[in-house]
Amino acid sequence: MKDPQFPVSSAAPRGDLDFMRLALGLARRAEAAGEVPVGAVVVVDGVVVGEGYNQPVSTHDPTAHAEMLALRAAGATLGRYRLGGATLYATLEPCPMCAAAMVHARVTRLVFGAWDPRQGAAGSAFDLTRSRALNHSLDAFGGVLSDECGALLKDFFGRRRAAGS
Repeated sequence: MKDPQFPVSSAAPRGDLDFMRLALGLARRAEAAGEVPVGAVVVVDGVVVGEGYNQPVSTHDPTAHAEMLALRAAGATLGRYRLGGATLYATLEPCPMCAAAMVHARVTRLVFGAWDPRQGAAGSAFDLTRSRALNHSLDAFGGVLSDECGALLKDFFGRRRAAGS
């Protein structure tokens, strides 16, 4: 899915592609652990300050999404919960919980791979990243390496359906 209000991956700066590849590596770690393959990294001034991959099943924690874990790690690394100047890279468009956390943390920019038309909260189903009802908004840039990110998810769920789980 492509949304006309967002640039497409071919226009992405080279750094965005590199950081999205790091997030894809984390998504593969989630997949290897039996989790939905989503990965995220938080970057400030070109340096990764937080990373995470989906772990709600293994941790029995419904909030252990890749983005939430990456935000927590970034806050711990920087010693603050306000993350102005940070870019969060995620392999899947964030859900409402994760998008709201980014708004609360004052993340400056979001770059994501695959669109999530059912639960995406950065322009697909909702747009919490630019809601005038909230006290902060962030720039969202979707579709970066979307084919790779989407294929990882599609293959994962295809295997689960085939296995009957």
